[in-house]
Amino acid sequence: MNVASASISRPVQTWIIMLICMFGGIWGFFNLGRLEDPAFTIKTAVVVTQYPGADARQVAREVSEPLESEIQKMSEVREIRSMNQPGLSWITVDMQDQFDGAELPEIWTKLRNRVNSARLPSGAAHPFVNDGFGDVYGIYYAVTAPGYSDAEIHQLSTFLRRELLTVQGVADVNVSGLPEEVIYVEPDLEITTNLGVSPGAITQAIADSNSVTDGGSLQSVNGRTLIQGPTGSDTVSEIAGLAVGLGGQVLNLFDFSQVSRSREETPDIMIRHNGVSAFTLGIAGLASENIVEVGHRADAKLAQLAPQIPVGVDLHPIYQQHIVVENASNDFLVNLAMSVSIVVIVLALFMGWRAAVVVGMTLLLTVVGTLFFMAIFAIEMERISLGALIIAMGMLVDNAIVVAEGMQISMRRGMNSRKAAEDAAGKTQIPLLGATVIGIMAFAGIGLSSDATGEFLFSLFAVIAISLMLSWILALTVTPILGHYFFRQGTAGSDDAYDGVMFRAYAGLLRLCLRIWWLIIPGLLAITVVCFAMFGQVKQQFFPDSNTPLFFVHYKLAQGASIHETSRDLEVLENWLADQEDVVSSTAYAGQGAARFMLTYQAEDPNPSYGHIIVRTQTINEIAPLIAEMEAFAAAALPQGEFRAKRLAFGPGGGDPIQVRFSGSDPDVLRDLADQAGALLQASSADIVAPRVDWREMEQVLRPIYATERAQEAGITRDDITNSMRFATEGIDAGVYREGERQIPIIVRVSPEDELSFADQVIFSTSGQSYVPFDQVVEGLRFEAQNTLVMRRDRVLTITVGADVTKGVTAAQVQAEVQQAIEEMPLPAGYKMEWGGEYESSSDAQASLAQQLPLSLLIMVLISVLLFNALRQPLIIWLLVPMSVNGVALALLGTGMPFTFTALLGLLSLSGMLIKNGIVLVEEIDLIRAAKPQQLQFDSIVEASTSRLRPVILAAATTILGMLPLIWDAFFQSMAVTIMGGLAFASILTLIAAPVFYHAFFRKGRREGAAAAPVAA
Repeated sequence: MNVASASISRPVQTWIIMLICMFGGIWGFFNLGRLEDPAFTIKTAVVVTQYPGADARQVAREVSEPLESEIQKMSEVREIRSMNQPGLSWITVDMQDQFDGAELPEIWTKLRNRVNSARLPSGAAHPFVNDGFGDVYGIYYAVTAPGYSDAEIHQLSTFLRRELLTVQGVADVNVSGLPEEVIYVEPDLEITTNLGVSPGAITQAIADSNSVTDGGSLQSVNGRTLIQGPTGSDTVSEIAGLAVGLGGQVLNLFDFSQVSRSREETPDIMIRHNGVSAFTLGIAGLASENIVEVGHRADAKLAQLAPQIPVGVDLHPIYQQHIVVENASNDFLVNLAMSVSIVVIVLALFMGWRAAVVVGMTLLLTVVGTLFFMAIFAIEMERISLGALIIAMGMLVDNAIVVAEGMQISMRRGMNSRKAAEDAAGKTQIPLLGATVIGIMAFAGIGLSSDATGEFLFSLFAVIAISLMLSWILALTVTPILGHYFFRQGTAGSDDAYDGVMFRAYAGLLRLCLRIWWLIIPGLLAITVVCFAMFGQVKQQFFPDSNTPLFFVHYKLAQGASIHETSRDLEVLENWLADQEDVVSSTAYAGQGAARFMLTYQAEDPNPSYGHIIVRTQTINEIAPLIAEMEAFAAAALPQGEFRAKRLAFGPGGGDPIQVRFSGSDPDVLRDLADQAGALLQASSADIVAPRVDWREMEQVLRPIYATERAQEAGITRDDITNSMRFATEGIDAGVYREGERQIPIIVRVSPEDELSFADQVIFSTSGQSYVPFDQVVEGLRFEAQNTLVMRRDRVLTITVGADVTKGVTAAQVQAEVQQAIEEMPLPAGYKMEWGGEYESSSDAQASLAQQLPLSLLIMVLISVLLFNALRQPLIIWLLVPMSVNGVALALLGTGMPFTFTALLGLLSLSGMLIKNGIVLVEEIDLIRAAKPQQLQFDSIVEASTSRLRPVILAAATTILGMLPLIWDAFFQSMAVTIMGGLAFASILTLIAAPVFYHAFFRKGRREGAAAAPVAA
């Protein structure tokens, strides 16, 4: 008794399996974690170190170099990149791909230990290691509060953050863009000079006024009493009343200074939402929580807080991940219902309503059972895992159709249900198992890849493996018992089940093809060669654009532009967007980008000359024309800036689509190479847009010329001159003013209203206890061009030339046009060139896939050989696989779709379906030849192929029609076209090419048939 007949003889066990799948699937659906995109670990940390007063080259040499040298000693490190600006080292450390999220905390601890062991120059701050670089704040709001003071806005943000952190499942709440305040102390220079009050004396008085010092404690046998210092100056008026000792006299600050509280004049970031000043609030959920539930809890909390939020304060959603995920889950249910309905309708038309119910129920149980196992193995419901179920749909249907078809035909010929189930399953269970494992292994190379793409797509492999194995199990258990209940037994000698018009027409066509096999095979090869050539014309793209109705604007002024200039230009773009009917909202950021609100979101590094706008439209259809209009407007209204508008792409990646890097020791040589490369890119392709260099423009720097003899005689050091210039411009940090949780900086500076030049400044000499004119200790001032943005990669100076490509053209097309010209560039000794951008991302992904693919391919070939215990049958099946590209090329060229990474997944799925059909067909031919040894091979091939006609056509039709809902999904669009076009052609390959190859390869049977033909005649 095999499994199929046992499922009928022991129905209780089978019904238990069915109920577990059904109710377990329902439980799993409501308990599965929900995400928008699969969680892949961003194995990146950032080390930030302040080094005030140093230029970019000094920062690179004295801070980044020792830090990078220590970090490089870690075996876990894959790549080290640093951005060096005046006074700032920003080091990005990427870890190797094989380390997962569980290992990273220990690695970050090792990184901190290495950073702490680096010897840094005096004046450099302690490095800060940020290992939360990949945190995702998927519930993201802009908060506007027009008319409220800066202090009130800070109180509001503190209140909202504190309350939202109490929500169950919330991991962190990020606040950005708050208006920072400063206490300015502006001495009157005439009075301070006459009185001999130095800026140092003022800053020291302020610093001592509100310092925190341990007062010790009183301890005795009766207990302990802590001693704390007196309360510091905590109001602006008290700061103005601070005493400054001078030559036995005591003066108050208000005697010679103006003390005021105002907004910081040069903030790090400025944010506006729909043109109104705002700050952002980002909510991150715990990794173990369902983001949909966390989002609804946060919404409920905000609704509860509404009465306590002041009138005029509004929270505007920029991105609500829980809404997006919930809609995706609901859309999946709709697509699932449509797919199952399509299967049932198609089967009902071709096999009758009874077979439709049997196969449809098996398919439904397979899908819901997969949800059950997804919940058990903690596989979240997200874009990739849901897509995997739809990708697998064709193979899921095929298992049930093969068993149902065989069982129905046998019962129609008079066999009882148990015998029919045993016969149908007995012939096909091993071939179906082998074909199922081969289908799973087709995706193993992607799912088991160790890079970010493999981690991103692991759920695809896992879900396909679960669903395909479950479909095989249910096809051998559930399908027979349902067939037992629904199929009707006929009588022996009933009409041939394959005597219909369609079967006779196919049999006649196949006989003709078998007779002229010597002509069919070259024809198929010729078609394949032509289609492969056509496939070379298909546009290539790594990941498709997102179907989220968002696009990003990147705006860059010349290096050295202030944040206020950037903000002013962004306001021009915001005003234009406000007049566009298709724009729902816009959020502008000057100085840096947004918090990471999507896993795949990536903004540029902080820079005062950088601007960023997130634009939301009604639908994705409005994005392309809106970008085109906005580019034209920006070119006319803001010619001084670099404007780029980009859509959000699915999957890991980011950055410029075209990038070329040059590494070496001399910054001037690197800039020359970058200029040459930029010119070559534009000359080589008309589709290169806005080439740019990541070092940006050299910036003008003002530097005093130190008069050594006069300055030393007056007791003035270089630091004294530098501090006096800072005192005359931005001001000197003197301390902090504590206001609750806030620490507001106190800055001592020359009043901007005095409009004094450097020549008017005086410098206090500590040794002489008097002021010395600025002109007396300098030989003058000079301007010099300086690199203020210096990039390094793996401790070597590296300059990158990046560019965008014309809309509608893929990066791969442009890469092919420019690659030769760039690679032929002559390079000085010691310099190297390498490609970045989408070419590097795609190459890395393919290299990782290539590491896994040989093993997967070996297992697939080995299984096919073991199934037949021969070589010719597997060879016939594997010859069909390259031909599957034929239909794919025709479909993609016909629709104009690019061949994306998801299309590659579709091609793998298509190969799995083609191999499965080929295995079952070739196995059927072998079985009929063995069962009817006297029958001609020619007739055995026709009989076996005719018996497989309906399952192949039905599996293809149900899969192709089941892909229809995905045609309108931006992520799965190209994959759906690949499967639909490829499967239509693959069905022909299965039904024509496989029998023809079999007839050609088995020469002995063919000769016997040729010899017997005259006798039969």
